[in-house]
Amino acid sequence: MSAHNGPATNADPAHAAHAKKYPHLKQDFAASLVVFLVALPLCVGVAVASGVPAELGLVTGIVGGVVTGLMRGSSLQVSGPAAGLTVLVLEAVREFGLPLLGVVVLITGVLQILMGALKLGRYFRAISLSVVEGMLAGIGLVLIAGQMYSVTGAEAPDSGIGKLAGLPAVLVDAAQDGGTLLALGIGAGTVAVLVLWRRMPRRIRAVPGPLAAVGLATLFALLPGVDVTTVEVKGLLESVQPPPLGAFGELGTLALLGTVVAFTLIASAESLFSAAAVDRLHDGPRTSYDKELVAQGAGNAVCGVLGALPMTAVIVRSAANVQAGARTKASRVLHGVWLLLFAALLPGVLAHIPVPALAGVLVHAGAKLIPVRALGALWRENRGEALILVVTAVSIVAVSMFEGVLIGLALSVVKTAWEMSHIKLEVVDKGAGPVQAYLSGNATFLRLPKILDELEALPQDRSVELDLSGLHHLDHACRSALENWKERHSGFGTPPVKVTADVGERVTSGVA
Repeated sequence: MSAHNGPATNADPAHAAHAKKYPHLKQDFAASLVVFLVALPLCVGVAVASGVPAELGLVTGIVGGVVTGLMRGSSLQVSGPAAGLTVLVLEAVREFGLPLLGVVVLITGVLQILMGALKLGRYFRAISLSVVEGMLAGIGLVLIAGQMYSVTGAEAPDSGIGKLAGLPAVLVDAAQDGGTLLALGIGAGTVAVLVLWRRMPRRIRAVPGPLAAVGLATLFALLPGVDVTTVEVKGLLESVQPPPLGAFGELGTLALLGTVVAFTLIASAESLFSAAAVDRLHDGPRTSYDKELVAQGAGNAVCGVLGALPMTAVIVRSAANVQAGARTKASRVLHGVWLLLFAALLPGVLAHIPVPALAGVLVHAGAKLIPVRALGALWRENRGEALILVVTAVSIVAVSMFEGVLIGLALSVVKTAWEMSHIKLEVVDKGAGPVQAYLSGNATFLRLPKILDELEALPQDRSVELDLSGLHHLDHACRSALENWKERHSGFGTPPVKVTADVGERVTSGVA
């Protein structure tokens, strides 16, 4: 007995020291494997849907784990290629070509680093949640429609409206072709597995749903007589193509600059909103938004140099990381290491994955971007916010990503300004003496018609005492309108309008 215990006793100090230095290594190691298995099919699927080699999705996942994962910001958030940017990346690749994608992603990363250094990260939290949800909903709709064309092998129209409008004809044609119908069946089966996976016994659910769905589809595709399109494999080193120096000359074009701005705003907003959501899932250190923005920028800069896809923080992987018991950033770094080992040692496995299965994964991801239940609740609570969400989503489908987000932001600003412009005019007319009018609230140009209509309805043959002490704000347009009304009313032979305001000259200058 003593002989057995001797060696263990001698090893205990070293083991204790290791455990003290890395107290959560076991939990982080296990969590990293879970995140790796979740990220693998998503990285490949996003790359294929974006019109780039599948390996570039893995490159972005590797950079998101190893580079961004090592940096400060959000300790448990996982970054990589995201479904939310798929539509924008596909449009950029089609319009500018793959070499210029690296330039766009690189400049996006530099801008993110600059914004983080200027401590602008926290201001992304001020973006209307309805605009962000509308943006994601619009992306989800276009993503779902685009993947239906991918499954059937049909040529997808360029516009979102065209994709949605052409779906019925695509599905009718698919029903008449056996091979296409088989591909649709594989895609639909993948979605079904993803939807039903949460109802499986806990032991089975130890395997992540996306991996299980793609794995089952791959096994089916290997059966004799099953002919379906699979992922095209080029090799990791062959796929990595840094942008040529000549490509940077295209930065002077307005279209490319607009794409850079769209990438920067959307990637940053999605990452920081994801960070806020992840913070609600655990009790660990809170996110430093400015540092997280720098970390995202560093990752995107590296991805741009490698000619890979842009990255954002991804809530699906991040939630899986937290739920798997991760405690530190070691889990996300290790998940990047596992992706690197897979891409280096087992690239041939990708060639057996059916493209319809990846499309099914992205259809499921796109559907989760559409807040159907939340929209109903929002409509009951605040119809203005619900309208902004819907208009943003429709604008993205009908016009483009960048313009749709701008429309949503403009509507949000107008709605806020309208709600802040509450104005009230109380009139006290005792039948004798001057009419007393009390104006309170915020007098802005948005409420100017209401103010003038009520003032001009006052008796023109009576003197008026206008009390502005209840105003919190009086803009230039309203000040000028009140001055004109005062002159007109005093021109009817009545005593001049008397204006009182205890709030000071800051508001009443030029009126009293």
